[in-house]
Amino acid sequence: MAHPFDFDPSASMSMAPEGSSEIFPEQDDKSLPESESKPDLPDRLPVLPVRDVVIFNYTILPLFVGRDASVQAVEEALKKNRYLLILTQKDEEVDKPGPDDLHKTGTVVMIMRMLKLPDGRLKLLVQGVSRAEALFFNEEHPFLEAEIRALPEEENIPHSLELEALMRAAREQSERILSLRGLASPDIVSVLASIEHPGRLADLIASNLRLKLSEAQALLECVDPVKRLTMVNEHLVKEAEVASMQAHIQETAREGMDKAQRDYYLREQLKAIRKELGESASSEDDDLSELAEALEKAKLPPEVQKEADKQLRRLSSMHAESSEASVVRNYLEWIAELPWAKLSRDRLNILKARDILDEDHYGLNKVKERILEFLSVRKLNPKSKSPILCFVGPPGVGKTSLGRSIARSLGRQFQRMSLGGMRDEAEIRGHRRTYVGALPGRIIQSIKQAGTRNPVIMLDEVDKIGSDFRGDPSSALLEVLDPEQNFSFSDHFLSVPFDLSKVMFICTANHLDTIPGPLKDRMEIIRIPGYTMQEKLGIAERYLVARQAKENGLKKNDVAFEDGVLEHIIQGYTREAGVRGLEREIGAVCRKLARKKAEGDKGPFLVSLTTVRELLGAPRFLDEELETAPVPGLTMGLAWTAHGGEVLHVEVTTMQGKGGVTLTGQLGDVMKESAQAAISYARSHAREWGIDPEFNRKLDLHVHVPAGATPKDGPSAGVTMATALVSALTGIPVRQRLCMTGEITLRGRVLPVGGIKEKILAAVARGLTDVIIPKQNTKDLEDIPAELLQKINVHPVDTLGEVLHLAFPDLTVKRGGKSSAARTEKKTPAKSAGKGLGGKSKTASGSKSTRLGAM
Repeated sequence: MAHPFDFDPSASMSMAPEGSSEIFPEQDDKSLPESESKPDLPDRLPVLPVRDVVIFNYTILPLFVGRDASVQAVEEALKKNRYLLILTQKDEEVDKPGPDDLHKTGTVVMIMRMLKLPDGRLKLLVQGVSRAEALFFNEEHPFLEAEIRALPEEENIPHSLELEALMRAAREQSERILSLRGLASPDIVSVLASIEHPGRLADLIASNLRLKLSEAQALLECVDPVKRLTMVNEHLVKEAEVASMQAHIQETAREGMDKAQRDYYLREQLKAIRKELGESASSEDDDLSELAEALEKAKLPPEVQKEADKQLRRLSSMHAESSEASVVRNYLEWIAELPWAKLSRDRLNILKARDILDEDHYGLNKVKERILEFLSVRKLNPKSKSPILCFVGPPGVGKTSLGRSIARSLGRQFQRMSLGGMRDEAEIRGHRRTYVGALPGRIIQSIKQAGTRNPVIMLDEVDKIGSDFRGDPSSALLEVLDPEQNFSFSDHFLSVPFDLSKVMFICTANHLDTIPGPLKDRMEIIRIPGYTMQEKLGIAERYLVARQAKENGLKKNDVAFEDGVLEHIIQGYTREAGVRGLEREIGAVCRKLARKKAEGDKGPFLVSLTTVRELLGAPRFLDEELETAPVPGLTMGLAWTAHGGEVLHVEVTTMQGKGGVTLTGQLGDVMKESAQAAISYARSHAREWGIDPEFNRKLDLHVHVPAGATPKDGPSAGVTMATALVSALTGIPVRQRLCMTGEITLRGRVLPVGGIKEKILAAVARGLTDVIIPKQNTKDLEDIPAELLQKINVHPVDTLGEVLHLAFPDLTVKRGGKSSAARTEKKTPAKSAGKGLGGKSKTASGSKSTRLGAM
């Protein structure tokens, strides 16, 4: 209900929020003047149950309607005469009230305006018209309908001294309460004085009193105006006593504040008297002395020292228990505790640093070389700036642990900040001291925790920073990660510059496309691709087995794996680019062995292929079986995901029809466009490849990529779709154990794509013997181990014609009326692999997304 005596006799609807719609009844929405006679009310009206309000005559009030039955009742009223019967519920907790759950006496209201809110609720502006009693209810409609009997008030009430005294007492008590609450207004007094009818005066005052529902309902059910005004006067007396007590409490609190201010001045005088008498300093003076000593030991820069001295003088003149004093003291403590001049000494022994990096991580040669280069430059030029490195790679490849290893090799302190989900700029720059509980940003907090001015700070998951109304943290990082600016980084809490140029910042990310361009430009990108099978095997044998055995209470010699067991775990129980899942599976094996040991089996334990199945269950990842017999219309393509490379099958089938094309398998827009480009190429080169030129009029095509629950997108499936299409139209199967990747154009050119290394690794793991890649991607073969390239033939191509020659070695090509046999592409030596296939792995509804796109 409304606040006591918050009079608003001319209430109106507020402006509609964005996304809402406002409906005006056909009649005008002016309130009913008191001088008009009562309108003719119908015998039956829709019922609108309300929970926490009682509406009185001539009261204008907004209501929110959300229940389905109530919404339908409002819509029914708007169709007819805009009248509703509002009945208050006996129990507010009942969600679907029936006739027995409602009071029988209520108020007939007129709907003045209705507003449809975006969430489906209705906002009504209603005015009370007449008291009414529900005689019986009709429950045939989705909403309640009641037959009513109006309860009119007596209009011509004889004037008497008793009635005049009663009305005057009500007005005076109302004015007294308004005065005590500081709400007195000549307009409100004028409204009260203008009402001559005792019933209407009682209703106006009652609608603005804070009454219990039972009290308000009792007033509504009282038809006698004089008796109702008498009841309102009783409530006014009680409310006046409460208002008087509240005013007394406020006055007492104000006197307490005045006393605190008086005590402050007395303490200041006492301090001056003690100083004149030469007495010892108080504990407060001791705290100030200790703080001043700490600031002196911090060896602050001149600009910071000036600000610290200023704040220290302010603190000395403040009351020790004041809120402002605690803010200033907290600020000075932060200034004193920051390592303004403390630097840790770098370990510049290059060979020792290399040993530490090799001890902690297997492989990752490019990253290790970059760190050793930094140490070499720092050894030759101690004043060189620290680099801003960004490790980009899939989850589980060791990006975060690599930062810790770098700090250990440098002999520096290590601090990690997780930026995933950060949306508040103040997390980086801090809060201004005007806010309660303000603190510096997490950069300054990390510096304080490290205790030195040159730690290694890892900004983890920099690609997952968000932004909202509180600011953009990635914009705040522009200053932090810019060597030309961060020597004078300004935190909002400190308000003085702090030198971050000696800090070595290392960022990590899974994808680059979500990092803003200006931020990406400030970082040196180092890509960490997924591990090969041999690398995962080396990591497991060198680190994971020993670590999990120790964590699960086993000794070093308690567990051993037979040859081939770890490879089986990698292929059958994990599907990832890193080794995080592999470590979990090894940990699961060690836990089960630890249980056996705890039950009395002394070991040692030898894990075989049979034992793995007993301990871990059936393999969770099974690759699709290669077709034993060639099938026309089936081609194997290569895809990139956040977990590494994948081999996908593309299926095309033809049916009698009129040229319809169906694409299934949760294909994205780019992948659908690749299918359309493949169809256009097949139509324009139909005669050349022995395809019926009229196939688009006679046949329907269905292109499907299995694993339909996984979203797929990207242009690199273009050559795969085109080859599958030609295979289906010619009836010639594609060469076995051949896979391919590449984007196509309408002219038949094969454009470069990304993720070549991961794709070739997936092809080798599946036992495929040949792979077709765009010729422009040959540069990406440099990083693929030579032993892997010896297991597969890599065929770089420039055109789709070369792809089809390789896919259909026995197909006869017709050119200019002549026939020629398809040639076989010469095997090209493979050398290296490159970055992950452009575009990140997307997640939809918790499922992995396959990205087939270009870089």
